[in-house]
Amino acid sequence: MAPPKERVRVAGRELTLTNLDKIIYPETGTTKADVLAYYAAVAHVLIPAAANRPATRKRWVNGVGTAGDPGEVFFQKNLEDSAPGWLPRAAITHKDRTIYYPMVNDPATLTWFGQINSLEIHVPQWQVDSHGRQLNPDRLVLDLDPGEGAGLTECVEVAFLARTILQDVGLDPVPVTSGSKGIHLYAGLDGTQTSDQISAFAHELARALEADHPDLAVSDMKKTLRTGKVLVDWSQNSAAKTTIVPYSLRGRPTPMVATPRTWQELSSPTLHHLDYKEVMRRVEAGKDPFAAVEHGSGHPGSPKGKTADNADDGGAHPRLERYRSMRDPNATPEPFSGAEGTGDTFVIQEHHASRLHFDFRLEHEGVLVSWALPKGVPESGGQNHLAVQTEDHPMDYATFEGTIPKGQYGAGEVTIWDHGTYELEKWINGKEVIATLTGSEGGGLGGTRKFALIHTGRGRGEEGQWLIHLMDKEHHGGRHRHSSDNGTGDDGNGAGEDERVPAEPDKPERTKLREPQPVAGPAREAAATPLDDLRPMMATAGTPADLQGSEWQFELKWDGVRGVIVADEKRVRIFSRNGNDVTATYPELTDRNGWPAGSFVADGEIIAVGPSGRPDFGLLQGRMKLTKAADVEKARRAIPVRLMLFDLLSVGGEDLRRKHLQTRRQQLEEFFSPSDLPVELSPVLDERLDHILESAQELGLEGVMAKRPDSRYVSGQRTRTWIKIKLAKTQEVVVGGWRPGRGGRESSVGSLLVGIPEGKSLRYVGRVGSGFSARELTELRQKMNDLARKTSPFDDVPREDASDAHWVTPKLVGEVTFGEWTGSGRLRHPVWRGWRVDKGPEEVVPEA
Repeated sequence: MAPPKERVRVAGRELTLTNLDKIIYPETGTTKADVLAYYAAVAHVLIPAAANRPATRKRWVNGVGTAGDPGEVFFQKNLEDSAPGWLPRAAITHKDRTIYYPMVNDPATLTWFGQINSLEIHVPQWQVDSHGRQLNPDRLVLDLDPGEGAGLTECVEVAFLARTILQDVGLDPVPVTSGSKGIHLYAGLDGTQTSDQISAFAHELARALEADHPDLAVSDMKKTLRTGKVLVDWSQNSAAKTTIVPYSLRGRPTPMVATPRTWQELSSPTLHHLDYKEVMRRVEAGKDPFAAVEHGSGHPGSPKGKTADNADDGGAHPRLERYRSMRDPNATPEPFSGAEGTGDTFVIQEHHASRLHFDFRLEHEGVLVSWALPKGVPESGGQNHLAVQTEDHPMDYATFEGTIPKGQYGAGEVTIWDHGTYELEKWINGKEVIATLTGSEGGGLGGTRKFALIHTGRGRGEEGQWLIHLMDKEHHGGRHRHSSDNGTGDDGNGAGEDERVPAEPDKPERTKLREPQPVAGPAREAAATPLDDLRPMMATAGTPADLQGSEWQFELKWDGVRGVIVADEKRVRIFSRNGNDVTATYPELTDRNGWPAGSFVADGEIIAVGPSGRPDFGLLQGRMKLTKAADVEKARRAIPVRLMLFDLLSVGGEDLRRKHLQTRRQQLEEFFSPSDLPVELSPVLDERLDHILESAQELGLEGVMAKRPDSRYVSGQRTRTWIKIKLAKTQEVVVGGWRPGRGGRESSVGSLLVGIPEGKSLRYVGRVGSGFSARELTELRQKMNDLARKTSPFDDVPREDASDAHWVTPKLVGEVTFGEWTGSGRLRHPVWRGWRVDKGPEEVVPEA
């Protein structure tokens, strides 16, 4: 006999329910009907916590089983074909596919979840908008997870410590007993920061708790470090991670619930995890502590008590909440309404606040997206200026001029420097904007100008740090004045009117790398031959303390491999650091039509950008060793590369290496213009070193390059006029042996024995067994067998490491990250980063 069915109507939707008497939780006899009744009772408090978030479900097909046998369970992301057509969903594109996630936006969806035994609901800390686009996170979460020997009592202690820190930065957290072991802490955010930024903040908070309370809290996920302590799991703020939604059931032996609690409850000595019946009674009584997260919003560093509720919104655009929260409409003449614009308005305002700066504002999606330019609007293409993204402004600000009173945010005189309309070429939220602005007659722009805004990181507070670049051909090397020129007429890079590159109105708009204007002298008349030494100049590892007493210019350190670009009239070739011709490996960089005519030699770094938008050295490994055209073409689609240019060694046969860096840089900037090639100019960052390092840290970049402006280019040598300051410790190593693997790696390599050359010997510095990709492990055993030898190449290998070691000829160079050097000169906790096929063993030196 077929099981009975029941037709129900939930929130206007018809659903068929089956097997209502099926036991879902055997230990308590809780049935599917009980589960459906629970979700119906809490729908009005659960849905606000889950709405518009792609939901991952944890399903128990035949119930949760028992403690000894948890039953058949699986995570499910993609909606099944049998899902009702009315069910809300979000299409999220991952690296290799698009997944259609359900969204818990109504009670009918919750009922459908219960019908198919989707007991646990997990969601990210971000929502999608009406277009299905991922938004910035609107809440922060910390998962306090007790290790063996710790419990709820220790989690409560850590929760109160974390609460104090969060309140100090303007966030008011709400605790949720997870229904499993620990406690989740949630705090509402205003959506102005990215998942990476919130994750970085949460990570620092976890580290602070660990540093101040080492016997109680730990931020490292390793289980061996967690005994008797509470893991402060910050990682669930990653855009790719999810957390069980408050009020969701748990798939435990008994029907426990992730339950929002009050801080008073957390102080109770009888605190315990709650089951579904207890939660139903709380909700029926009107208790919903989690509402404070949904209704409150802030960001790390916001002033206490200063929220969007402090200002009358006047019906303004919702993206103006932060703008309004920072201003008192009764104390400042600034506009507060959200008037409609034309879609293409821009305004640049001169703002005499505590420090003169210019405000650059472009209309986008109903608001004026705004950047502060501390050094004004760039006057030439060779002069990138810092741009700090600030809060969105209302459209009425496009006509605002006046005095912001003393004591108010941004106090000072505001005047319009120029205004008009713009034509948009590219807008990638949070990454890049390219627009052509047409100013008013007599305005500061002096007509039409094309600008690129490029995101580089994050400055102090939560503002986004960008660079603004003037792209107009006729203004590369030229100048136009605004009031911050102080009448000098010098744009700061030595370019005068006579060095202006003329416009080419008869040629297509497409820009490309172009040759600078000729320089007089016999070197210009020499034969156009490449330099005799193509080895790149190398930097010395150092710290900020090494920069004292000298002037330095700063660039980001790009995590890739060096590429020396050598061109004659017919072709462009690329040489690696050790002189190998790698032109065939990176064909997208060598289109002769995309480079200027004539001979030149340039230096740069080839990088592969990962899914996070950051250079990924591990990803680049998939391109570095390829030479066959078919293999390269296949890899190009999966692993595109870019070239970051930072030096010009010769042009037109003239050797520039004996010139100062500041002169070479000027010629490189005249040489460079954005093109269809994946080639960029590595920006010089006009900012304090500590701020640059902070931004690099938040972006997950490798570090900073400091270069003396008067440094000459010394081919093939390591010099202290270039200092590399790394944020993470890395070390190049020479492989001299290996140890067999065990378990799943029995047929491969368990660890590599590595060293650093010292004179004619190879000093042993440890073994590395983690960080290898599956592909590397597959290739590793054969690579080791090909270099096998009978004796150790090291001078001093400990007996425990040498006992089952196999030795190899020390020809291969790799790179590792590590925690620190031990007192005995070993690498602590080394992790493999990848092979350095561009380097030989003789080039390996201690880095830190």
